[in-house]
Amino acid sequence: MKRPEKTEYAEYYDRYISLVEETDIISAMQKQLEEFTSTFSQITEEEGLNTYQEGKWTIKELLGHLIDGERIFAYRAFRFSRADETPLPGFDQDPYIENGNYNSVKLADLLEELVLLRKSNLHFLKNLSENAWNNVGVASDNPITVRALAYCMVGHITHHLNILKDRYL
Repeated sequence: MKRPEKTEYAEYYDRYISLVEETDIISAMQKQLEEFTSTFSQITEEEGLNTYQEGKWTIKELLGHLIDGERIFAYRAFRFSRADETPLPGFDQDPYIENGNYNSVKLADLLEELVLLRKSNLHFLKNLSENAWNNVGVASDNPITVRALAYCMVGHITHHLNILKDRYL
C-alpha cells in the first residue's frame, strides 16, 4: 500500500502522518503495539501520576488520550470504509481528559485497553478491500481517506510517545 498523498487529508494531520516512515501500515501498527506495550509496562503506578510541568497531563492522562485518539480515528475509518458519507464532527481533547477519570484507573488497565483497541483495529484494517482504503469521508470539516486515518493512528501515538520519552521519562 502506498503512503497517503497530502491531498488525502487536512494539513493539520501532516504532523502525525509525516512521523510514519513505513509504507506497510499494518506492519507499522503491529510494531508500534509492541513498542507502546514495552514503554508503558516499564512505568510504575505511582509514576503514572507524574506530569512534566504543572497543568500538563499525567502519564495516565496521556495514555487515556491515546485511547481516545485510537478509538476516534478507528471509528472514522470504519464509517468511511463502509462508504458512509455522513460528515463527522471534530472533538476537543481537553473535555475528554477532564471526564475520562484516567488518574483513577490502574495504569495496567489503561494499557490493556489501548492494546485491545489496537489489536481490534489491526483485525479490522487488515481485512479491508483495496477500494475501502481509498474511500473518503469528512471529519472535522475536512476530507480524509481511510488510508490517511490509519497513518494518523500510528503517527498520533508516535507523536505522544516522543513527548513521553522527551519530557516525562
